[in-house]
Amino acid sequence: MFREVVVVSAVRTPFGKFGGSLKDFDCYDLGAVVMREVLQRVNVPGNAVGEIYWGVGDTAACKDVYTPVAARQSLLKAGLPPETTSCTLDKACVSGMTAVQLGFRAIRYGEIDAAIGGGATTFSQEPLIVRNLRWNGFRMGEMVMEDPLFRLGYKDYNPVAVDAGEVAVEHGITRQEQDEWALRSHRLYGSALERNLISAEILPLEINVKGNTARQLTQDEQYRPDVTLEKLARLPTIYGSPTVTAGNAPGLNDGAAAILIMSKERAQSLGLTPLATIVSMVNSGAKPRLIAEVPAYAIQKALQQSGLTLDQMNLLEINEAFAAMPLVSTKILGSGNQKLVSELRDKVNVNGGAVAVGHANTASGARILMTLIYELRRRGGGYGAAAICGGLAQGDATIVKVE
Repeated sequence: MFREVVVVSAVRTPFGKFGGSLKDFDCYDLGAVVMREVLQRVNVPGNAVGEIYWGVGDTAACKDVYTPVAARQSLLKAGLPPETTSCTLDKACVSGMTAVQLGFRAIRYGEIDAAIGGGATTFSQEPLIVRNLRWNGFRMGEMVMEDPLFRLGYKDYNPVAVDAGEVAVEHGITRQEQDEWALRSHRLYGSALERNLISAEILPLEINVKGNTARQLTQDEQYRPDVTLEKLARLPTIYGSPTVTAGNAPGLNDGAAAILIMSKERAQSLGLTPLATIVSMVNSGAKPRLIAEVPAYAIQKALQQSGLTLDQMNLLEINEAFAAMPLVSTKILGSGNQKLVSELRDKVNVNGGAVAVGHANTASGARILMTLIYELRRRGGGYGAAAICGGLAQGDATIVKVE
C-alpha cells in the first residue's frame, strides 16, 4: 500500500544574474544554505531526514571538479548528521524536480520517512576549458580556450535555443508571440513583487562587498522592470535560432532550492501542517529536438497516472527555459483549440516565470514546484501541475493538491 507524501517546507535563494551578487558562492555553500533553512523553517532536526537527493548540473563549476559529491558536501556544511545518506544527480534542468521525485518514491514505498530534494547551480563559477593538453603536450603558440556556456546545448546536437525556436515555428508560434510572453513574465513578476507574493519562498542572503560591509539580496536579479515590447523586438536572435533572443529567454542564473517532504504520518507525528500533498510525479522524454514539447507530454502522463483531468488543474507552472516552452506546451495540451489554449495560458506562471525570475538550471524544477504550492495556498487551495524540460528533451511533471 502506498503512503501519502506531503510537502512540509520549501525555500530557495534569490536567483542571481550571471556575474551578479551570487558569483562568489560555490555550489556547496549555496546548497547548504537552503538545506539548513528548509529544516529550520519547520523546526525539524537533521536526523529526521532519511535521504537527500540533490541536482548539480555541471561539476566543472564545483571547486573539486572530479566526483565532487555535492549533495554530501552541502549536507555536511549545512550541519546535518554525517550518517545522512545522499545522492548527487544530473538530469540538466529537470534535476531539481527529479531529486524531489526520488525522495517521493522512497517515502511512498516505506523505505524512509522524510527526504530533502532540490538542487544548486552556479553558472557564474563556470570555468573556461583547455582541451587535449594532457597527452599532446604544449611547447609554444596559441592556446584555444572553450567557453562551455556559449551556444548552450550538446556538441552532437543543435544549441537548445535553435531547437526551441524551430519547434515553436512548426507550431505556428511567432517571434512576436514569444516576445509578448516574455513581457508578460516580467509584468506578472513585477506585480507579484509589489504585492509581496514572492517573499514566502525566498531566503534573503547576506552578500559581502568591498570594504567588509554587507548587504542583503532579497529578490531575484534577472527581473527587468523597464522591459518593453519595443526593446524586445530590437534584440537579435541567438545562435541561428529563428525566434529565440536574449530577451525571450532567461539568463544564466545562480541559485539553490530545497523542498522537505515526508510521509503524512511522520508530518502528523511532528505536529506539522503540510503545505501540499504530492499526487503524482513522472518523468518523460521525446525526440531530442522536441524540448519545447516535452513539458506537455509530462503533464499528460502525470494526469493519466493521477486519474485527474486538465480542467481540474487550478494553476500550471511550465518552466520558461525559453518563452517557447509554455507557448508550445499549452498549444499541445489544448489540442489546438484556441479558446482552451487561451484559458490554459491564463493559468500558467501567474506570477511570472523564468524569463523574469531566472533559470538556475538544476534548482528550477524545485523552484517552480514551490512557486506553484505557495500560490495555490494563497488562493485557498486546489490542484496544480508543474512541468519542466531538460537537456535533449527530458521532461518532469508533478501534480499537487493543496487543501
